[in-house]
Amino acid sequence: MTSPSSLSVRTDPGWISLQGLVLVFLADRIHKVAQVHFFGWQGGEAFTVTPFFDYVLVWNTGVSYGLLSSVPAPVLVVVMVIAVAGLAMWWLRAETAMTRWGLALSVGGALGNITDRLVYGAVADFFSLHAMGVYFYIFNIADIGISVGLVLLVVDMFRPRRHG
Repeated sequence: MTSPSSLSVRTDPGWISLQGLVLVFLADRIHKVAQVHFFGWQGGEAFTVTPFFDYVLVWNTGVSYGLLSSVPAPVLVVVMVIAVAGLAMWWLRAETAMTRWGLALSVGGALGNITDRLVYGAVADFFSLHAMGVYFYIFNIADIGISVGLVLLVVDMFRPRRHG
């Protein structure tokens, strides 16, 4: 017989990681909606925050680093939805909390960027890192969730496992 505590959704680490997914998704959406709809940013706006960091709005029609920018947004959405479905299936079968957290944060970020493609036809990126005239990467909150999630997955992959 199953104990009452094992039936409680609150004690399931999977449920807790889903809260991380929702947090990344909502933080990304709130930030983008505020900048685009409340403050009226359309693209090209830029503020220098530090000598190596600018706050900007750039519309990315491709994927990471603008790759595949010639591929129509609906095609990218379909590919991204398939990828998210695969990650969700992996999340359901994950054996460690770190794997679930990595997948949840990555999926939350991916859903934020998918929403951008559906709403705007491109992804809104805001945070620009640069040094000595070289611009490295412009990203958003969703990308941070994806990146942290991937780091957790890599760390989990190399962690020793207990057998038995």
